[in-house]
Amino acid sequence: MRRSGQGATLAFWRFVEAVRIMGVDRTVRITARAGAVLVTAVGSLDAALAAESFAGFWPAGPIQHHNVAGLAILIGLTVFATILSLLHIRERARWTRREGDLNAELSALRGAHDRAEMLLNAERQVIVTWSGRGDASVEGDTTIAVDGDRLTAGDPRRVLAFGTWLNPSDAGALDVAVEALRERGAGFRLSLRTPKGRFIEAQGQAHAGRAVLRLREATEERRELNALRHTLDEAKRGLAALAALLDAIPQPVWQRDNAGALAWVNAAYVAAVEAGTRAAAVAGGVELLDRQARDTIARGGAGRSALRLSAVVAGGRRMLDVTEVPVENGRVGIAVDVSELESVRADLQRQMDANVRTLDQLPTAVAMFDASQALIFHNAAYRQLWGLDQAFLETRPREGEILDHLRSLRKLPEQADFRSWKAEVLAAYRAVEANETWWYLPDGRSLRVVADPNPQGGLTYLFDDVSESVKLESRYNALMRVQAETLDTLKEPVAVFGADGRLTFANRAFAGVWRLDAAMLVERPRIDAVIEACRRLSPDEEPWIDIREAVTGLESRSGMTCRLKVVDGTVLDCAAQPLPEGATLLTLIDVTASVNVERALTDKNDALERASQLRDTFVHHVSYELRSPLTNIIGFTQLLGDETVGALNERQREYSDHIMRSSGALLVMINDILDLASIDAGSLELTREVVDVRTTVEAAVRGLEDRLAESAVGLDLDVPDDIGSFVADGKRVRQILFNLLSNAIGFSGSGQTVRVAARRSAAELRLTVSDDGRGMPADVAARVFDRFESHTLGTRHRGVGLGLSIVRSFVELHGGRVALESAPGEGTRVTCTFPLDAEAAQAAAE
Repeated sequence: MRRSGQGATLAFWRFVEAVRIMGVDRTVRITARAGAVLVTAVGSLDAALAAESFAGFWPAGPIQHHNVAGLAILIGLTVFATILSLLHIRERARWTRREGDLNAELSALRGAHDRAEMLLNAERQVIVTWSGRGDASVEGDTTIAVDGDRLTAGDPRRVLAFGTWLNPSDAGALDVAVEALRERGAGFRLSLRTPKGRFIEAQGQAHAGRAVLRLREATEERRELNALRHTLDEAKRGLAALAALLDAIPQPVWQRDNAGALAWVNAAYVAAVEAGTRAAAVAGGVELLDRQARDTIARGGAGRSALRLSAVVAGGRRMLDVTEVPVENGRVGIAVDVSELESVRADLQRQMDANVRTLDQLPTAVAMFDASQALIFHNAAYRQLWGLDQAFLETRPREGEILDHLRSLRKLPEQADFRSWKAEVLAAYRAVEANETWWYLPDGRSLRVVADPNPQGGLTYLFDDVSESVKLESRYNALMRVQAETLDTLKEPVAVFGADGRLTFANRAFAGVWRLDAAMLVERPRIDAVIEACRRLSPDEEPWIDIREAVTGLESRSGMTCRLKVVDGTVLDCAAQPLPEGATLLTLIDVTASVNVERALTDKNDALERASQLRDTFVHHVSYELRSPLTNIIGFTQLLGDETVGALNERQREYSDHIMRSSGALLVMINDILDLASIDAGSLELTREVVDVRTTVEAAVRGLEDRLAESAVGLDLDVPDDIGSFVADGKRVRQILFNLLSNAIGFSGSGQTVRVAARRSAAELRLTVSDDGRGMPADVAARVFDRFESHTLGTRHRGVGLGLSIVRSFVELHGGRVALESAPGEGTRVTCTFPLDAEAAQAAAE
């Protein structure tokens, strides 16, 4: 019984679905009364109302018999559902026995469905329904979606791919309309067209909560009407587009009727004749060309080819290429402004000539071939590269001919199969990208050949002789290998870091000093990793900071040096030198022995300095101690010489003179030693005053008159009367001249002359003392200003070697300088230069 109830329910809902599919817009009332189910349709079911019910779905026309048949099917389905309901309620116990009857009834229902489908397919149409956002249900003849043969199988929903069987524009419009129907229930009617010219009518509407789309092929009369309307619309659109296009072009365009009068002009024509409007130009017959030009055109002078004429365009004289051709109802013409064409053509020709001259100056051989492989251009380098005759090239030979000619001259690379190689070369004409190859010629030259396709067809060949580059590269590689081997065999550690701070090279000495693993060097470690490994042997951090900055610094790249102390006592001098392209060279030198020697020398120098200080202190103290008794000796000797204590005999007077002279010489030496000690101690100060140069020179000479007379040496004073004066310490200047004259007299022989000269410039005063003595060699002249350096050089002169040393010290205290010129046999010349600016002299002395 349960099974019978389920069957009745299923049949009932199939009935309701059938009513919905048929499109009957009536409300169904279900009433349960006394164990029976009564199903009735609210409203009258007569033929008129049924026709009205279907009018919203079926189009007007000769199809009323379909409405009646549908109504009969609806009545039959209603009776069938009623019978099933009564049987279900009243005869539940006997439902099983009547199952065969129900199957019969179901077969009858299927027959009714088939009849309804037959009515639906009476025309070539398709009905598509959507319920909400669910999938579409397609009913009808889906072959409407194809042209030609009818479909035999396939998914009916392929009809929804409108773009596959309708014109693209119509398919797009239908997609938009269907979307609006499904979203908002907006109905529509469209006339569509297939690519083969068939017309399809599309109608969409919302019905009973569903979106319904009906597609059917138009009738013959309607098809013809649609075709005519479509043709008319396309013609209108085409004419409008053509008119807009003609108005948009800048060239004047016109149309004449059979009588030769203007019928239509574009906007450019109106602007050219300055007519204001199109109507004014046509109505007034304003012509762009003069009478003679129009007569020439009328006689056929401007047919399919343009006729170049002169005309006034917008108030200016222009050259026009005029083309006017006959049409069915007159003639149409166009005028193209070519005034600038000739100037552009001339500029182009000049540019081409300039390019040809430029290409002729290039060292790269250039040859251009057209699409037929004929030579159309070559520069001088191409002709010289292959040694080809100009007359042969001017015949525009094909590339194949040139290759054959060069092969006969044995100028092409040797090939086992020349035919295949030639075909491979000529295949570049079919390439789309540039092709680069290398040719190794029999004469040893290497060519880089680039075949670049031209946009207009053909090829442009570039032959670059890279023989020298290849040789240089080979030499460079060999040199780099030699340098690498050389650096690797050096005893000094050497390392090179790249711009990225990675170790690019380290010789064996570098790896040995820092005990670096070979595997680590292969991985090109960064500077931080290298420093970390090296600090195990040299833990001092400060020099490694400088090394890292020298390798990785970006703002300033300059060389630096530092000293690294290894834990085993080794001392290394490290130098970082920037290299090109951001690289850095790091070199290490073992200076352990030098450091040890330097320490020893430093200790020895300190000891010598202390000894020198002790010597100076000793001499200073001894000089002071000697000066007092010497003064007494000089005083008593003067008393004896003056015979104030009694008369002296001749021998006693001679002894007194010797004692006086020796005491004076000894006093001079002691004073010199004291002056030098004062200068070394920095306690000697100059007493600056205005010093008359001539007077000072004469005073220094007077103190040596006796020696001049005794040595029979002449004196020549070359001091101008207008030499003037300068600011200096007069006592020290006289002492300087006295010492120089003493040396000059001591090194001069009998009958020779000592000269004293004074010269003045704007900034300096020069005092020069020269003699004609033996002179001195260069090694002796280099040491004469040193203290306690005394040389007789074959003369009787002997001293403690302090005179010239004191001279240099006093001159330098004045801010001046001393120069000595001497050569064996040419005498000696000493020049003292004093600055005349007192402030500058004092600053220089300080």
